Parts: sequence; structure tokens; C-alpha cells
Amino acid sequence: MDLLLPLLLVALLIPMFLGVRRQKREMAKVTDMQNDLKVGDRVVTTSGLFGTVVELDDTTVDLEIAEEIVTTWLRQSIREVRTDDDAQTDGDTTEETSADAVETVEAGSDNHVEAADDAPKLTKD
Repeated sequence: MDLLLPLLLVALLIPMFLGVRRQKREMAKVTDMQNDLKVGDRVVTTSGLFGTVVELDDTTVDLEIAEEIVTTWLRQSIREVRTDDDAQTDGDTTEETSADAVETVEAGSDNHVEAADDAPKLTKD
């Protein structure tokens, strides 16, 4: 019975310790990626903005988000550097999804109106 409390403490502290180590390792990886940025890298910010690095400073990164449109971001806001394979895969998926959506809208545009007529009406009591 005297060993129960120390064993429970060890059982609870080991996973917590391992979780902290894993989190530190991930943070170090992200920091290294942010420090290794170079002009021409295609990146994604933490808010989901896609852009290309056009200029670097110690604390900031200038991203070209569209032709002739450059915005300034903190280095810490860069979430990932995209490879050409990532960009091509996402582009293909977006085109397929857009085509499917257009076909669905064209085919089911009349059904949408009928469904709205069948919807229950809200009344004020």
C-alpha cells in the first residue's frame, strides 16, 4: 500500500514528460523551418494565406500573394513551406471540386427551389 502513491505519481508524470519533449521537438522543427526560409519559397501562413517569399528580414517576411501584390508578415506566422508536389496536388483537387460543384448546381438547381418550398415556415407565437 505504501508503494501505490509513488507508482501513481510516476505513471502520471512519465506521459506528461514525454508529451513536453515531443512538443519541444516540434517547436524546434518549426523554428528551424522559419529560419531557413529563402526567397522564392512557396509558403502557407498560420491564417491559411498562400504566398511566395520575395524578401526576408530578421523578423519579417514579404509575401507575394498575387501578381504585384506584396504583404509583410512576421516570420512566426509562416506555418509551412510548400513543395511543387503539394501545389500541383492541391491545384488538381480544386479544379475537380469546382467542376463537380458546377455540375451539381446545374443539375439540381430546380430541386433546391422545391426543397425550400417544402421547408417548415416559422411563425411568431
